[in-house]
Amino acid sequence: MDEFLKNFLLGVMLAAPIGPAGVAVIQTGLRRGFQRAFWTGLGITSADLTYMLVVYFGLAGVIAAPMVKILIWTMGALVLFYLGYLSIRDSGRKLDFSAAKAPSTRNPFLVGYIINISNPIAVVFWLGIFGSLIGVNGAGAAGIGALLRGLSILAGILAWHTSMAILTHWGQRFVNEKSARIISIVAGIALIGFGLRFGYYALEALLF
Repeated sequence: MDEFLKNFLLGVMLAAPIGPAGVAVIQTGLRRGFQRAFWTGLGITSADLTYMLVVYFGLAGVIAAPMVKILIWTMGALVLFYLGYLSIRDSGRKLDFSAAKAPSTRNPFLVGYIINISNPIAVVFWLGIFGSLIGVNGAGAAGIGALLRGLSILAGILAWHTSMAILTHWGQRFVNEKSARIISIVAGIALIGFGLRFGYYALEALLF
């Protein structure tokens, strides 16, 4: 349960920074209500699931090698440091939810999926972060345990987008520039903390 909560929290913090996917959920919730915003978030999460499965089936056979695990943990740490830095750096950026163009398609799930599947940082994230989680528990970690860790991250991502859909259903006063700035800073600090965790794994494996 403790491992699930850690990875669930990681998923929440990864989804929290306001980027293209988050803005799509917020816009849809403000303009078209909770149900369509929820489906947009589900589409975003489904794109993450696609990348997770690609990484899992492509890497599970080689993760057990010590040097491979060190490289992947290092990549995971660097990705998290970078995402955390971007989240904090962009916390002061002006966001205009009302001025941006609302999705024109009638399929909000497809909107969310396309937005996230076309994001190049997503494949880098899943290669680094999910690859790191596969390697955490050694040779036996590439089985059902690795999938459960990945699914717990996805649960956190979906929970965040769902909470944003609920909040924006009641109006923009709940999600404004000030709250977005606080969210981005807190998420950035948390991502850097998770990056330190993966960096520790890499250093421990290298030295011991």
